[in-house]
Amino acid sequence: MKFESDAKVAEKIKKIGDRVVADIFGGNAPEVTLPVRAASNVHYNKEEGLLYLGNSISSRNFLNFAHTRKFMQTMLIAAKCRELLEKGKTASIRELYYELKHNIQGTKENTFEGQDESDPLIEDLETMTDSLREELHLKADSSGILFGKLVIEDMGDRIDCSKLGKSGLAIPSIVDDYKFLECDADYVLVVETKAMVDRLVEEKYHLNNNAILVGLGGQAARGARRLVKLLNERLKLPVYVFTDGDPWGYYIYSVVKTGSMNLAYESKRLATPQCRFLGMTMADIDKYGLQKVTEKLKDVDKKRVNQLLKYEWFNKPQWIKELKSMLSKGARIEQQALASKSLEFVAKEYLPGKIARKEFID
Repeated sequence: MKFESDAKVAEKIKKIGDRVVADIFGGNAPEVTLPVRAASNVHYNKEEGLLYLGNSISSRNFLNFAHTRKFMQTMLIAAKCRELLEKGKTASIRELYYELKHNIQGTKENTFEGQDESDPLIEDLETMTDSLREELHLKADSSGILFGKLVIEDMGDRIDCSKLGKSGLAIPSIVDDYKFLECDADYVLVVETKAMVDRLVEEKYHLNNNAILVGLGGQAARGARRLVKLLNERLKLPVYVFTDGDPWGYYIYSVVKTGSMNLAYESKRLATPQCRFLGMTMADIDKYGLQKVTEKLKDVDKKRVNQLLKYEWFNKPQWIKELKSMLSKGARIEQQALASKSLEFVAKEYLPGKIARKEFID
């Protein structure tokens, strides 16, 4: 994927500012328009297996009291991104928040009260300019970790991911410049929890099974999702996703596979439609005698299961059966529950057996 030039992205931001200035001098209320980033404007393309943002547009008007604060914040972020582009600097989204946080002169009002205010507006600016966060010279902290028989070139440095001990390769938010020099892996295993990655690494699962392990550490960050897609696209490696047997883990899988509703405008870049779900499932509870190590479904879990049943991308016989079985059993099961068999069980029996028997859910 080729990023747009800094000059072109900066010009897009300038045009937003030019329209605001034109409104002011034209005697109109300053206003910006942007795509609606809500579930109501997200559509599932069944043929591609991807979520896309629809065509609904909203406006942010400075003289609308409900919009004033966000309008001001949007302008601050846009101006700072243009400055970064013109200076050739890159900032983390955390740094951006702190750079822009201050008291508004003559008031006790802060520009931002927390990063939870600035992060969504960065995503708004991405959609307003049709540019990626990386093209705006912004990045997130590293999130995710990789192990396996893979040699990468990064900024001229050669990194052998099979020789990084228990630390692994921290996955940055920008991975498009990686060059895959050598690969002796048969597949990519995406793992939800850091604890399970640690267990698999201690058992040398990635080395003994010719696998590339990608640990998400919970929700999948953009960099990790992009890297998984590149491994699938460039190296033609199959991708299996291993999560907890609960609605939250199942949704993490769907984010890796089809994209997320919040970032539907980036699905084509981030999602890997060819990936398949590997575990945990309700059938595992009986098959492996795990009845005594399940967790009871809470009301919030049941609500989430029913939400998943309404999503079109879960409207498949296998997933409908799985989700209804979860409600029927009233149970969920974590990856770590496999340790009740033995610490080695997940690496030596559970995962190799499932893969050999092709026990996947698509």
